[in-house]
Amino acid sequence: MELITTKIKDLLIIKPRVFEDARGYFFESYNEAAFKTNGIDVSFVQDNQSLSNTGVLRGLHFQAPPFDQGKLVRVINGAVLDIAVDIRKNSPTYGEYVSIELTEENKTMFYIPSGFAHGFVTLKDNTIFSYKCTQLYNKASEGTILWNDTDLNINWNISNPILSDKDLLGTLFKEFVSPF
Repeated sequence: MELITTKIKDLLIIKPRVFEDARGYFFESYNEAAFKTNGIDVSFVQDNQSLSNTGVLRGLHFQAPPFDQGKLVRVINGAVLDIAVDIRKNSPTYGEYVSIELTEENKTMFYIPSGFAHGFVTLKDNTIFSYKCTQLYNKASEGTILWNDTDLNINWNISNPILSDKDLLGTLFKEFVSPF
């Protein structure tokens, strides 16, 4: 397993060792000891999975303390452009983001610790997106930052995504008060 740092401290790209042969492939999608060895000492308590078609955008979501979540995300089928925005108010990279394409072919994973807003847009039909979370979901602590906020200037590579009502009504970043 290879862990790659990003321009934002604590956001990590994870490339598993994939063993392929005529039967298919095998890889470890999570190994607690390997993660701890590489500085990710967390416990995952909830797994989530979504199915979306091309052009669905989910995000930018977060949960406020004490229900804040770290996430380990990956694509099982299809492809997404995955985005994590630093919302830690005392961070030197506050308001900056990292984007990465996660696909069933590259099997790349993205570790997003607490203190980040997260979202993704699907690039293929029937995309299955999976994420492990370090905290149970708590509706009262969830928040949404507007996906197309001009202050964040995220390049989603899509102009007219399919959005939920919640995502249409996200908070503008300049009006956002970080709980982190």
